Amino acid sequence: MTNTNAPTRTAAPVVLWAVLVISAAVNAGGSVTGLDFTLRMIAGGIALAATAGLITYYVRRRRQR
Repeated sequence: MTNTNAPTRTAAPVVLWAVLVISAAVNAGGSVTGLDFTLRMIAGGIALAATAGLITYYVRRRRQR
């Protein structure tokens, strides 16, 4: 017998964590390396979007249990 109610594993959280770490590093290190302000703000926005995606993923996952 198989459990059809078991949650499936996806690559979404792994990808979102990678995007979050990279964009946060670009945002934080940008001022030290002299990266343009606009690019740092874009990286910060991407980091915020990845954070929102992770929160949404984990909240939905908890509701399914």
